[in-house]
Amino acid sequence: MRTILIGVALLAAAQATPTPVATDWRTAPAQDWQELFNGRNLDGWVIKLANHELGDNYRDTFRVENGLIRVMYDKYDEFGGRFGHLFYKQKLSHYVVSVEYRFFGDQAKGGPSYARLNSGVMVHSQAPETILKDQDWPISIEAQLLAGGRTTMNVCTPGTEIFMRGEMVKAHCTNATSKIYKDDEWVKVEVEVLGSEHVRHIIGGEVVLEYEKPMIGGWVGNGFDPAIKKDGTILEDGYMALQAESQPVEFRNVRLLNLSGCMDPASPAFRAYFVHRDDTKCTR
Repeated sequence: MRTILIGVALLAAAQATPTPVATDWRTAPAQDWQELFNGRNLDGWVIKLANHELGDNYRDTFRVENGLIRVMYDKYDEFGGRFGHLFYKQKLSHYVVSVEYRFFGDQAKGGPSYARLNSGVMVHSQAPETILKDQDWPISIEAQLLAGGRTTMNVCTPGTEIFMRGEMVKAHCTNATSKIYKDDEWVKVEVEVLGSEHVRHIIGGEVVLEYEKPMIGGWVGNGFDPAIKKDGTILEDGYMALQAESQPVEFRNVRLLNLSGCMDPASPAFRAYFVHRDDTKCTR
């Protein structure tokens, strides 16, 4: 009897579908990357400027020209604290976002000195419709884009907290280990977001900054809704946005690779690089 039971157990083990081990997302075929910007208009994106209602693109701040997303202030009289963000419409959890950016032109009159040659890619952001009219910045994590003799792909934490090597980071911004780029140079950057587990900032295949356990907390600026800022809430997902902080900047090749999907190897929707299971995406 014991021999029969052992045989049955071995047969069941042999027939069981093993949990696939994720491979590096860099192995993903080019067609799996999703183009978030169509090169013609801002369909699929939502604009929020401080001191303005959701969707109000004051004086054409965000615009599409020559196949690029451009942040422009040529129609402004003065910046007036209109910190802006261009949100992609879909909430995301496990993914890689790839962006190329370039600074150009002069900073808007009245822009803060720290914002010169400064922009960002926000991840794990609160939903744009929950940002109050006069709120400075969304509760989010910023992959900070810089020039002017400074490292780029630093991290800043408006209304959030992060951990490095198991300890909470006390500083609002932390520098990356990137090289220094020219003020008007095109730079390709990637942010790898693995839910609440880990975030990595990448340039040219090299990790220049990484941290873990993102959560709501800390300083966020003015005008936020206390009902949204629930300190200690672990951030499993959120929205991605491109930032406008008074410095003209261009973006191109804004692409997304979703790392959440079908992890059943029997499904044609299976991808070996997925790290987060979402069997609703499985097909037969």
